[in-house]
Amino acid sequence: MSMYNPEATRTVLHQLIVKYPDVAGCRQQIEKAVELIADSFRQGGKLLVCGNGGSASDSEHIVGELMKGFMSKRPLSGEQREGFLTAFPAEGSYLADHLQGALPAISLVSQSAFLSAYANDVAPDMAFAQQVYGYAKPGDVLLGISTSGHSANVLRAVQVARALGVSTIGLTGQTGGKLAELSDVTICVPYQSTQDIQERHLPIYHAICIALEEQFFGV
Repeated sequence: MSMYNPEATRTVLHQLIVKYPDVAGCRQQIEKAVELIADSFRQGGKLLVCGNGGSASDSEHIVGELMKGFMSKRPLSGEQREGFLTAFPAEGSYLADHLQGALPAISLVSQSAFLSAYANDVAPDMAFAQQVYGYAKPGDVLLGISTSGHSANVLRAVQVARALGVSTIGLTGQTGGKLAELSDVTICVPYQSTQDIQERHLPIYHAICIALEEQFFGV
């Protein structure tokens, strides 16, 4: 597997900043986030994502872009196709034709039965943290999204991640809050109101997903 290509990421970020010049100050941290996640994927790691409200929707959105083709169709390699043809001669072609390269990512906001049970039975602010404890291993990455930087359940998840040797990325607003203090990499968009912050989060995480896809599949 090829090594990290910084020029490919910089091209994507240049396009981001041309369109959204107000996030130019975030460029270095975005690039660090891409490199951190790419290094994890190359070592067999995965990305965990969490947030609340609109940031919960963003968590799902990010996973959707990473687990299937985004800007690229990500076709299987010849070797991968051969494996399906060998296992299922009659249907292997269909399987291979309808699979796409995936970058492993899990949204922690999706487990409604678990989340409601843990919030009721144990502690609401520990529900994401428990999933980090259950899913994560050293070398994985946790992306916590909080417009204020003070979301208790996101902060608890980051604390557990750090204790487990999991790298952490915060995506937040201008002040960064406690999330900026805890995260290995923090992307602080230069706004204070929730809607303005979330409006900039979307193009930033789109750029991250495009850059990651470029690293592994080419566009």
